[in-house]
Amino acid sequence: MDPRAALIEHLRFFGELGIAGVSRDRQWRARAAEAGAGLGGVAPVPETLDGIRADLGECTRCKLHAAGRRQIVFGMGSPRADLMFVGEAPGADEDAQGIPFVGRAGQLLTRIIESIKLARDQVYIANIIKCRPPGNRNPEPDEVSSCEPFLARQVGAVRPKVIVALGALAAHSLLGTQTPISHLRGRVYVYGSARVVPTFHPAFLLRSPDRKRDVWEDMKKVRAMLAGELDEQGQ
Repeated sequence: MDPRAALIEHLRFFGELGIAGVSRDRQWRARAAEAGAGLGGVAPVPETLDGIRADLGECTRCKLHAAGRRQIVFGMGSPRADLMFVGEAPGADEDAQGIPFVGRAGQLLTRIIESIKLARDQVYIANIIKCRPPGNRNPEPDEVSSCEPFLARQVGAVRPKVIVALGALAAHSLLGTQTPISHLRGRVYVYGSARVVPTFHPAFLLRSPDRKRDVWEDMKKVRAMLAGELDEQGQ
């Protein structure tokens, strides 16, 4: 029996036993994955962004839930995007609207996306941190560690070819380094099956417009990688 037929037969058997639905519990998913590996090599069903958002819930995993946030800012865009942008944390505008990158920095990010002939709804945009830190302060290590697993799952669900890390915190979190962003940019790195291009955060560009040329060089590399004109090392 082929794997698909075996899976259908098992599901029919479970239905006859009166078992309906699945659990969102992560331990259950791990057990299901192990069981699936024994059912003729049937792979577990990939996660969806909706499922990850439901698992996140009204998160209370770190102190930010009681620090004045209005709402969780999960992410937005195409669930099958080839290009993903990862920033730092929501600001006041994002916290109010529940959408990442909608303030002045977000408007600049939109123009950056359009500069490589894409629209916002063709990419996926998220942040390392899903809640606004009070006063827009930098996220603290415990807050980052609480949120990082959800970003990893978002990347796994979208499966982008290229991730643009916007700013130092995003680059440090994705790459596991503390190297300054000015030294990281200009090269291509690996995160799972995706290639990571670190660049300056749009908010930094608002303060230092002379660095826009650097971001444009990074985005030209992104465009060429998406078009298959550069290899995995960006060469």
